[in-house]
Order: sequence, then C-alpha cells, then structure tokens
Amino acid sequence: MTADPLAPLMELPGVAEASDRARDALGRVCRHRANLRGWPMTAAQAALRAARASSVLDGGPLLMDDLAEAAQVRDPVFGGALRVAQALEGGAGPLIGIWQRAPLQALARLHMLAAADQVEDDRLGRPRADAEVGPRLELLAELVTGRTHAPAPLVAAVAHGELLTLKPFGSADGVVARAVSRLVTIASGLDPHGLGVPEVSWMRQPTDYRDAARGFAEGTPDGVGAWLVLCCRAMQAGAQEAWSIAESLPNG
Repeated sequence: MTADPLAPLMELPGVAEASDRARDALGRVCRHRANLRGWPMTAAQAALRAARASSVLDGGPLLMDDLAEAAQVRDPVFGGALRVAQALEGGAGPLIGIWQRAPLQALARLHMLAAADQVEDDRLGRPRADAEVGPRLELLAELVTGRTHAPAPLVAAVAHGELLTLKPFGSADGVVARAVSRLVTIASGLDPHGLGVPEVSWMRQPTDYRDAARGFAEGTPDGVGAWLVLCCRAMQAGAQEAWSIAESLPNG
C-alpha cells in the first residue's frame, strides 16, 4: 500500500489540534438555526465577503464601501474574485462536481473566471510552460481526489499553499489558490455550503499570511507547520465570521 503523503504533516506541532478546531467550528456554524434552511442567504453573503477579501490580498480595492457598485465590479481583480466566489456560492455550482472528477479542469475554469479581465484570452486557463508546473499540478490533483486520508482542513491548506508557491498561471494565482482552498472545504463536506470566510482572516493579517506562505514554499517542517496552523486558524475565524452573518439575519 502506498503511504499517505500528507500523514506526516499531522505530526507537526499544533497541526492536528488546529485542524480539529477548524472542523468543529465549521460544523457548529453549519448547524446554526439560520443556516438549517436559510443557508442560501448566508452563503451569498459569505461569497461576497470572500471575494472582497481575496481581491484585497491581490491588490484589489480596500474601501469598497466608498465606491459605486458598478465601479467595484469594474476593478479587474475584484471582478475576477467575485466571479470565482459566485461560481462556488452555496456549494451547488457545477465546478464542485468537476473538481471531484477532474480537478485540473476545475482549476483551469477558476483561472478563466479570475483572470478574464487581466490577461489575453489565449492565456486563460493555461498553466505556464514550465517543466515543474505540470507534474506538480498532477500530484496535487491526485491528492485532492483520494490519494490522502488527511483531514479536509489540512488538504485545503496544502492545496492553497502549493498553488501560491507554484503560481501555475502567472496571473490571478492568489485568487485561484484561495478559491481552491474553499473548493476543498465544500467538496469534502467540511463546509458543504461554503459558509466559512477564512479569506477575511488572511486579509486582516496580510504580512503573516505572506510570510507563512513563503515558509511553506521553503518546505522546512517549521515553515510547513506554521502555514498549516495559520490556515486552520483562519478557517476557525472564518466560521466565526459565518456565525456573525447568520446572527445578523432576521431569523438568526
């Protein structure tokens, strides 16, 4: 039997505990009374917040409240992040099924949505012609389709970090990487309706986020462990963000 490539990561300090806390927090918010039937409303709000936060990390506008709605969408980074978030909203879109069957196709589709206003059409959905990119994407596809039995928060963090490291498209890679993290949590059933908003946590601590991503890219046990813990804590914080959304509804 082939060894699980992610199993050793669970032994890194703090990782298993952080993963469990993320899982428990997301489970609780999915059971919030407002989300039992009203989850489409909370999922829509979560998608909007996720798009805003993800776009800010890639240079999108920070103070969107000061802009007209049309102006917000005209910003290419925010427009791409919004298209991505809407494609994943509520966990019911066709991308979820594509991801489970053919993750590289879903990855290409995510890039087409994220970068549509930023690069030429012939570059949309096409990974860079680099000898390292193809094999690493294939390995990532194997991981997310069953090669590992690691818990979903860990798989989401690894996929996120790998895409930030690899920058497979050379454009909109950050938005795509964070979307893949969201896809993993949805498709795995960890957060089936996409209610959590970990993107807000990453947006609020951009230096920590980028430093941890560099640590993951270096591949040291300390660097990888710090990234995994940061991502799991963001998922836990994202569940709290989802709780606040649910509580703000009339039936919350």
